[in-house]
Formats: sequence, C-alpha cells, structure tokens
Amino acid sequence: VLFVGRAVLGAAESFIITGGVAWGLALAGGQNSGKVIAWIGMAMFAALALGAPIGSALYEAGGFAAIALATMVLPLATLLATLPMRGVKVAGSAARQSWTSVAQAILLPGVGAALSSLGYGAILSFAALLFAERGWHPVWLPFTAYAASLIAARLCFGHLPDRLGGARVAATFVVVEAAGLLSIWLAPGPLVAAIGAGLTGLGYSLVYPGLGTEAVAHLPASSRGLAMGLYTVFLDVALGFGSPGLGLIAASAGLRFVFLAAAAAALPALAIALLLRRRSARARM
Repeated sequence: VLFVGRAVLGAAESFIITGGVAWGLALAGGQNSGKVIAWIGMAMFAALALGAPIGSALYEAGGFAAIALATMVLPLATLLATLPMRGVKVAGSAARQSWTSVAQAILLPGVGAALSSLGYGAILSFAALLFAERGWHPVWLPFTAYAASLIAARLCFGHLPDRLGGARVAATFVVVEAAGLLSIWLAPGPLVAAIGAGLTGLGYSLVYPGLGTEAVAHLPASSRGLAMGLYTVFLDVALGFGSPGLGLIAASAGLRFVFLAAAAAALPALAIALLLRRRSARARM
C-alpha cells in the first residue's frame, strides 16, 4: 500500500510541477521563461526548507496522523484556490511539434541539468550525514544554507537567463556550484562546509533555469509544456539514479568524496552550457 501510494503521489506531483511551469510560461510568455522556471523552483525549495521543521512540530504535537491530515488538507486548499481561475490560451499559431522533435530539443539541456543536479542530490542526501560523522552541529545547517542561498539568488537574479541568455548564465553559475562542492570536500570545519553549501545553492540556483530556458527557446508555445515535462525528467533521473551512485562512493571512499564526485560532474555540464551558448550565438547570426 505504501509503495502504491508513493507511486501515485510521484505521478501526481510530476503533473503538478509540469502544469505549473507550463501555466507560468503561458501567462508570462517565452521571453520570461527563465524567471518562470526560477521562481517556481524557488517556491518548491521554500516548501522543502519550511516543510521539515513544520513537519517535526506536527509530529511532536499529534504524531504521524497530524502530518497525514496536513498533507491531505493543503492540496485540497490549493485545489479550492485554483478552481475559480481561468485557463490560459496558448498564444501563437505554430503547429505543435512531435514528441521526438521536442525530446531532441531538450536532450542537451536536460543532460546538463542532470549532471548539475547531482550537487543538489549530494547536499540533500549526504550533507547532514557528513556533519553527523564529523560531530559538527547543527546538522541541518548545510541544507538551510543551500536553500536560503538558492531562494535569495532566484529572487534577486531570476531574470538573468532571460536577459543575458540561459546558456551563458548556466556556464557561469555551474562554476560557482562546483566551487561550493569542492569547499565542502575540503572543509576543515562546519563554517567552511556551510559556506560551501551556500555557494552550491547560489550556483545551482540559475543553472537549472538557465538550461531550461535553452530547452524551450526554439520551440513553439504549444510545445513548451511537453518540453518542460521532459526536462524535469532529467532532474528525477539525477536524484533517482545519481544519488544511489553517490551512496556507493560514500560507502567505498567516504562521505566527503561524494562532494568531489558531484563537483566533477559539473565539468561536463559546463561543456554542455558552452556548447549551447555557441549554438544560440549561431542561431542569432
């Protein structure tokens, strides 16, 4: 029953995220695609950052039943809030592209997003374990630093992919992400590790929306929902398969080497961003 419930939950969440991004793109237009992806992702990270302490408080107050009730009521409240809203008609007369055409368009950005998302997986799954292993406190500090940095960066700089170009921004910020991960790998104490986590969040904050902007840049509005659905699959692949791979590295070499491996994965992501930047420059000529 738990397995089936998790499967249904995962499928539903995928439609909610994809629908939310497609809705935002239809409202804001393709010229604001980077900002839409950044802000919707920011809302998700804010929910993750706030959900853990709120969930802990609910568990202490009413046990698992309180958490279950809250997680049922909140989606229903969201449904009531969205029902009165009118749908948005997709502008433009361009024909919808085929599934294979859209998949080819998002392949390179998606692979880059998957590689850069390993840093997120490393922070999410192994940062607290590293703190616990070394006796550093508090163990929630690295993820809090990561999430706070990411949210602040997307609030302040979420417009940059639309203004400067998604590939250009992604190429710059993936270097920042790699520097943050290397800082955690080399950290002698919790302060340096927390700063590294913050740098990782700052870097990843605009890599994902930057590459997402490239994924939809040359597609008609009618195909952007499908494009974003396929694009988010690469994040799921990174977390679903990359995180267990990082776990094998942790078991064989130690927890700190997880962050070295995630930093190394950023190098091909940088190469992809530079390639996409070159393609975008040629397309404008």
